Amino acid sequence: MTFYFERFENRVPPPPLEHSVSRELLWQFLVTVCLCLGAWYIWWRWTASLNFGALWFAIPVATAETGAYFGLVLYAINLWKVSDPPITPPPASIDECNGSGDEKGHAIAVDVMFATYNEDPELVRLGIRDAKAIRYPHAIRMLIHVLDDGRRPTMRAVCDEEGVNYIARGSNEGYKAGNLRNAMEQTSGDFLVICDADTRPFPTLLERTMGYFRDPKVAWVQTPQWFYDLPAGKPLDAALARYLGAPGRLLGLALQKLVGPIQLGQDPFVNDPTMFYDIILRRRNWANASFCCGAGSIHRREAVMEAALRSFGSAVERQTIAAVSEITLVTHEHDVAAELVDAIRGEAASFHVLAPYKFHVSEDIYTSILLHSDRERGWKSILHPYVESRMLSPQDLLSWTIQRFKYAGGSLDILFHDNPLFRHGLTLPQRLMYASTFWSYLGGLWNIVFLIAPIVYLATGVSPVSAYSSEFFVRILPFLVGIELASMVGTWGIAGYKSKASYLAFFPINLRALWSVLRGSKISFPVTPKDRQAGSHLHLIWPQLAIVGLTVAAIGGASLAYLAGLGPYTLSGLLANAFWGLNNMLAMSIMIAAALWRPDASEDTR
Repeated sequence: MTFYFERFENRVPPPPLEHSVSRELLWQFLVTVCLCLGAWYIWWRWTASLNFGALWFAIPVATAETGAYFGLVLYAINLWKVSDPPITPPPASIDECNGSGDEKGHAIAVDVMFATYNEDPELVRLGIRDAKAIRYPHAIRMLIHVLDDGRRPTMRAVCDEEGVNYIARGSNEGYKAGNLRNAMEQTSGDFLVICDADTRPFPTLLERTMGYFRDPKVAWVQTPQWFYDLPAGKPLDAALARYLGAPGRLLGLALQKLVGPIQLGQDPFVNDPTMFYDIILRRRNWANASFCCGAGSIHRREAVMEAALRSFGSAVERQTIAAVSEITLVTHEHDVAAELVDAIRGEAASFHVLAPYKFHVSEDIYTSILLHSDRERGWKSILHPYVESRMLSPQDLLSWTIQRFKYAGGSLDILFHDNPLFRHGLTLPQRLMYASTFWSYLGGLWNIVFLIAPIVYLATGVSPVSAYSSEFFVRILPFLVGIELASMVGTWGIAGYKSKASYLAFFPINLRALWSVLRGSKISFPVTPKDRQAGSHLHLIWPQLAIVGLTVAAIGGASLAYLAGLGPYTLSGLLANAFWGLNNMLAMSIMIAAALWRPDASEDTR
């Protein structure tokens, strides 16, 4: 079988961003100045600049600015510093992972789990074969399991051919979380490696991560997810030459001489997770607050079972799970009577609590919160900076939308129904880090205000500020420039504009997820498609198209009115809001381009 991504098999992941102490100090200085300028501006907005003649407009805009500023504060705390734990040699025995340092204990047992539902069995086969090539410098007991919620004979046949364990169950209760829970009842490894159907582990996965588990308090290690099939795009000169010939090529070369390389069609859905893993999650290590993201993570079974103890309350349940946990951990070393194990597992199954994964669309972050809040055990998490596996990216806007709605809805559901900010046991830095995550998903509330505000002014002449005076520009421009400078230094090595723009353009999904959670709708568990979905996806971006159309009309109408001397427009107000609207349109254009993107016929081999 031929897959479209086979042509990218030789791609290698980028190394982690290099840490620079001097650049980190400069970032800390710039962001501190930026936050001071922002506080000065926000104070002035509320105390001296509101347009009391239009409070219906002025208060929402000032509130949106305040919400965004608070998000900036949390962002600054998140990115404050890098603190990578040292990569130590992998342990030779489970005793070394339990703090005794004994290299002569029994070999470490690892269960590698591939969760699948309706993905192509041949796709899963690729991951199985890569997992079989995982290296380890010591004796290790590694078993590979395919957790098939599709109960497909073809998937079982692949497992038989590859010599790996096939696990299925009678229902799909709990979706992926339930699938993992069921598999944990039937396995006994000291550590678990979680893989999605498209995860392709590198041989170095265990030998470069197991050393962290020499610390008996390390519960899990998350490795960065890397999409190796992202479209590379075409240089601007080649793209223009396709339509304009030689003049287009010359124009493209000239523009790139001025501003640097430009790749058109590169990563059209802004899938590149480098910003998230190498910047955001990596910089939570100092606070012990990097959370699990599912695929590409390695878990200590003891900690996973501990999450079950914290998820469910009765003493009988806790004792039952503790017994199962203890017996499961030793069944591969000692000859424990199978009847006893089955009896205790059966008792636990009556509570439906044997494994920890809550039946939740965001079971990974939910379990992370449970373990981080366990002060008694003091569980730790680590974001390992090196890529140790490869995955497939969403290949069309429909797949991207399904995935992002799932992320947003799951996170907001946790925020409103099990708020980690008030969970006993979390440290203040951990609360702030989780607050940064959940606050970002509320961004649709102020982003929609920022998108509509310039349209309102340009269409009506009504301003959210008392005047677009010199005092207004003296206060806002240094703040905006400070944000850009600090962000550039803080994310050095990653082009950040597309990420910021896509966050603004993400507003419809954010708002839909928020509305679903507030009215109690269940956030579904759809599997993100691994194939390119055919057809047009313009219907998915009608809100972005509406923003662009309304902004264009408002700029044109306001400009004509100003030139004709009509309406209460001022030149400063017109220019400020036109520039604001153009920036909004540029952000929306990312989503529009994603909806229209089609791979070149020469690139699609399926």
